[in-house]
Amino acid sequence: MQNQAIFPLFYLPPVSYFTLLKENNFEFTLEKFEHFPKQTFRNRATIASPNGRLDLAIPVVKGAKIHTPYKDVKISYDERWQRLHWLSLQNCYRSSAYFEFYEDGLASFYEKKYEYLFDYNYEILTWLNKQLKLNVPLTTTANYDEEVQLDYRNAMTKREVPLVQTKSYFQVFSDRNEFMPNLSIVDLLFNQGPQAKNYF
Repeated sequence: MQNQAIFPLFYLPPVSYFTLLKENNFEFTLEKFEHFPKQTFRNRATIASPNGRLDLAIPVVKGAKIHTPYKDVKISYDERWQRLHWLSLQNCYRSSAYFEFYEDGLASFYEKKYEYLFDYNYEILTWLNKQLKLNVPLTTTANYDEEVQLDYRNAMTKREVPLVQTKSYFQVFSDRNEFMPNLSIVDLLFNQGPQAKNYF
């Protein structure tokens, strides 16, 4: 039985993800061998747009069977999703206080092609940890263990996000939209910059 918390690995995770990591003192392992579930933050993220929430989805190679392990799920490049995601991030956050501060580091994830979704998300989470100055070593599971004491693998689907208490902060488009809680962590980074890590 695993004592350490097991977390799923998300694409540009929501703010609540990091709040839950902090509640576990940042002692966690990333699940690598689960069957890839659809319609989750593993290949989706939500950002702020002038019209409210905007979902970004990474397409995966079709034909992957339902029981495909997450580590084996391949990213599809049939669509130019990297360009679309990067343009969306630029258009939505260009006017935020800290976008330019993080722009160069994040841009590389929309230029280089990764074969596997897990590897792509792992690299982004590594980069996010550095920006948030969390200094947390990222470890992954060696196999799928059903007997887990602190299991967050199914805690955050696209439709259900844990009710984690979140404080409001200034967001782009706050002049036309109410505060949108639990957007992607990049929303917090672009708006709060180095202060983001004090938010959790």
